[in-house]
Amino acid sequence: MSAPKLPEDVTETVRRALAEDVGPGDLTAALIPADARAEAQVITREDAVLCGTAWFDEVFRQVDERIRVVWRAKDGEAIRADRMQCSVTGPARALLTGERAALNFLQLLSGTATRAREYVDAVRGTKTIILDTRKTIPGLRRAQKYAVACGGGHNHRIGLYDAILIKENHIAAAGSIMAALEAARHSAPKGISIEIEVENIGQLREALAAGADRLLLDNFSVEELKAAVAETRGRAKLEASGGINLSNIRDIAETGVDFISIGDMTKNVRAVDLSMRFAHPS
Repeated sequence: MSAPKLPEDVTETVRRALAEDVGPGDLTAALIPADARAEAQVITREDAVLCGTAWFDEVFRQVDERIRVVWRAKDGEAIRADRMQCSVTGPARALLTGERAALNFLQLLSGTATRAREYVDAVRGTKTIILDTRKTIPGLRRAQKYAVACGGGHNHRIGLYDAILIKENHIAAAGSIMAALEAARHSAPKGISIEIEVENIGQLREALAAGADRLLLDNFSVEELKAAVAETRGRAKLEASGGINLSNIRDIAETGVDFISIGDMTKNVRAVDLSMRFAHPS
């Protein structure tokens, strides 16, 4: 599959990562002669979905523009264990300085994309769309949401500013489902979607009566989800969330819900095992 549009904060995200890692200078790389050059290869130790090449490239661009990276795969593509994914050539000091930051991005985002692909594959053949959440690593939300899309998932709202999701505490503060929905409709900018969380069939009926057209079904059992789909009869879009994993997601998708949102893809991510090895120092 082709990769989605890159987020606009790649350069700044990389700048912060390098400032955190390199600080005023790489003391260990200074042991290498300044004129030494090297070629390194990035190898994956496991099957995965590749993601993060732009961040990887940007690390080395910011460290030293003389470095050249040549990729054998693109974001969103399946990669196989023990295969070279790219070669990196340039000043040896610069390769050493950028190595960890570049691999950190590539490992984390490939891990996110790989996990997303597992969930997408698990519901293949149903109508259900897999969504991410705001449960992301601080400072890397746009990067992880890009990775979810590379894995075949879809992005929910980016933050608190681009959609309204009325949750349990909003309802409690507003006084009722009806009051919360009315307030949201009054305050929402034009074109902003409004979704409301419900915790049982009674609340679902109340939200439908109040005119809700998108409902978040929080921690519903499979039987309760089936009942919610039957009760709604297509009058609103239904999103299942809470307690969902690879062992139960197929059963949940087969209830007929429109969406399943999963925090596990971004908050419990395991980095893909990648390594960067010098091949021809000189």
